[in-house]
Order: sequence, then C-alpha cells, then structure tokens
Amino acid sequence: MKNNEKVRSACVAAIQVFDKLDKTEYADLKSKLEYCVGSYDYDKNPSGLIEYGFMALETLKNFKAQNPRKINKKIIENLEKSLS
Repeated sequence: MKNNEKVRSACVAAIQVFDKLDKTEYADLKSKLEYCVGSYDYDKNPSGLIEYGFMALETLKNFKAQNPRKINKKIIENLEKSLS
C-alpha cells in the first residue's frame, strides 16, 4: 500500500511537470493521469496510476532527451523508483 502512495505522488509530480510544459500534445496524458489519481484516491486501486505512470515516464524521458534542462531528473527518478 505504501508503494502505491509513492506511485501516486510521482504521478502528481508528473502532472505538475506537464502543466509547466504547457504543450497540447501532453494534454490527453495529463488529463488521464489526473483522472487516475482521483480514481486511486477514491478506490485505492493503483492499476490506472501504474499504467499511465509508465506512459508519463516514457514521455518525460523522451522530452528530457531532447530538452535536458527543462525537466528535473528527480521527477523521472521518482517515477522509475515508484513503478519498479
């Protein structure tokens, strides 16, 4: 259960990053993550958080590869750690 909270926290941090990036191509993923966080808060089932957490992780890694200074690597590390 404690690890699920870490996944939730990492996903919330990813949502904040997508907010700051403010790019329309990430809007869908961001809204799905927000939905999954709300859903998890309601029923404590982490499956959606984990699924979209992995998508967010890949998206953030790809973005960071092209824009190394725009994303704090701690955000990516936290997502990786919580999802492992």
